[in-house]
Amino acid sequence: MNIQNLSREQLQERLGMLMQEYNSYKALGLKLDMSRGKPGADQLELTNDMLDPALLGDFKASNGFDVRNYGVLDGIPECKKLFSEILDVAPENLIVFGNASLTIMYDYIAQCMLFGAGAEPWAKQSGIKFLCPVPGYDRHFAILEHFGIEMINIPSNENGPDMGMIEELVKDEKVKGVICVPMYSNPSGITYSDETVRRFAALKPAAKDFRVIWDNAYCIHHINDTHDKLLNIFDAAKENGTEDFFIEVTSTSKVTFPGAGISVLAASDNNIKAIKSRMTIQTIGYDKINQLRHVNYLKDKAGVEAHMQKHAAVLKSKFDAVLDAFESTLAGKGIASWTVPNGGYFISLDVYEGCAKRTVALCKEAGVTLTGAGATYPYGKDPEDKNIRIAPTFPSRDELCKAVEILCLCVEIAAIEKILG
Repeated sequence: MNIQNLSREQLQERLGMLMQEYNSYKALGLKLDMSRGKPGADQLELTNDMLDPALLGDFKASNGFDVRNYGVLDGIPECKKLFSEILDVAPENLIVFGNASLTIMYDYIAQCMLFGAGAEPWAKQSGIKFLCPVPGYDRHFAILEHFGIEMINIPSNENGPDMGMIEELVKDEKVKGVICVPMYSNPSGITYSDETVRRFAALKPAAKDFRVIWDNAYCIHHINDTHDKLLNIFDAAKENGTEDFFIEVTSTSKVTFPGAGISVLAASDNNIKAIKSRMTIQTIGYDKINQLRHVNYLKDKAGVEAHMQKHAAVLKSKFDAVLDAFESTLAGKGIASWTVPNGGYFISLDVYEGCAKRTVALCKEAGVTLTGAGATYPYGKDPEDKNIRIAPTFPSRDELCKAVEILCLCVEIAAIEKILG
């Protein structure tokens, strides 16, 4: 039943029926949260064994260093080796940080603002800009807005951002970079095609201090047996001599404990040297006890993959619940479309144009908290008011099923209201 084909009288009749159902949900006084991509309690339980003190042994790293002490600025050798296997980047091109890759990205932008990226500090260059594939990650946009960097929307499809648009815009020397999630993107769940990665690597920006923040947060977060594959950006960059353009980050935030993980930066020789020179002023070193704990628990890439299969078993059930509800309730009505990701933490839902804010508001009134409408665009402004980021991970499956029932109901109510005017 395509909603748009119904007569005005049929729409009014259906809206009345839907509102009766909606009001019955409101009367339940529910409090269901789908607002952020947080691991659920069932996922956090998977890693409790990592808290066993025996994992730390004699507190010695593989090079004999006592991890309880000062020193080892860029991370203990076995931790760098583990991430070298995961990212397929040489250990010398890695730096291990604290628990959040978001902190790395904020700090790197701040360093470019204060000290530059091989040129005059960005803060001394007026009108600098970043390109932002949309829909995208709200915390990326918040960092750029915080530093007063102008953001330009770059539309995306199943292959990644519009590279023709990016290739044209980087001819402006005020464009200093791109910030993106190239694998299982937040929120669409897409992975950039090989062609897209190669075109990133072959960019010819006018700005000599151009940087791409390659936020590879979900590189091991597969849900389905069929995994997406992302071309190694540094391999592609080497073919073009553009290694200095890219700063890759990832973390274990959704692998072990979000509040007590480890994060990693991968970069070219030149960038690693510049970052480490500033780190000698900034810190004595990050939590090496936690680094050793992670390595002794996860062991190697195969160990990480085995652990992530446990996460996938939990997440697949939740993602399937959302996708099945969308298919059974919204498909064919002409009022919504959605992505079907193979991994990551989100599903991107496009509702009837002009209805995202109303849908989110209806859900909130019925006790379901979603990510705010507009959050997936810079400045919180979705030009078509239609995209909603769906985060299925945090609620229990029963709570999730109830929340999605209400969401689908609100999507249809908002659409009919819009059509009726």
